[in-house]
Amino acid sequence: MRLLVIEDDPLIARSLEHALAPLGNTIDVFATRAEARAALSHDRFDLILLDLGLPDGDGLELLGELRGRGDTTPVLILTARDAVDDRVSGLDLGADDYLAKPFSLAELEARVRALLRRSQQRSDNRLRLGRLAFDPETGSASLDEAPLELPRRELLLLEGLLLHAGGITPRETLERRLFGFDEVGTNALEVYVSRLRKRLKDSGLRIRTFRGLGYRLEDDAG
Repeated sequence: MRLLVIEDDPLIARSLEHALAPLGNTIDVFATRAEARAALSHDRFDLILLDLGLPDGDGLELLGELRGRGDTTPVLILTARDAVDDRVSGLDLGADDYLAKPFSLAELEARVRALLRRSQQRSDNRLRLGRLAFDPETGSASLDEAPLELPRRELLLLEGLLLHAGGITPRETLERRLFGFDEVGTNALEVYVSRLRKRLKDSGLRIRTFRGLGYRLEDDAG
């Protein structure tokens, strides 16, 4: 999954990144509301972890903007504010969960998994299509229940395609998932798509290219 962390405390931000990245997530971290707003304006995330006390404004205002334009991305509020009124305000604005600082990383991980599972309408954490499965919690893939060994970026690509199974995954979404906000060459994504296609040969699945749009993972047996 691709997670957006909006947190101005560098120690907390690093702790979140270290806790959640090993679970198979790509983490983008921003310290201000303006930076996060810019990222959200042109990219899609699977979950937002939002601090309220940001240096350039209240995180609740950003949450209100998101929900006001119909963005339903799950939002987990992380804040030192423990007053009931603050919690109610966040939930009323459309936050999906609320965790007061200080919090245990184990509880954070559990809540993140639950929100991601709920947003994908799954009964467990695994993404599936045909004979293929991907477990975001462990960052592992399997084919017919047998482990499918893939390098990190091919795993990220596979997860991104499975998240949009049945639909087209925009090219820009996959590039951000694989490369973050780093500049990449025009053919960088195609290299990993080609590699993953070869690994999925004889699996009953194929990656279909839609020129100018993106890619779709399809089950030939479906």
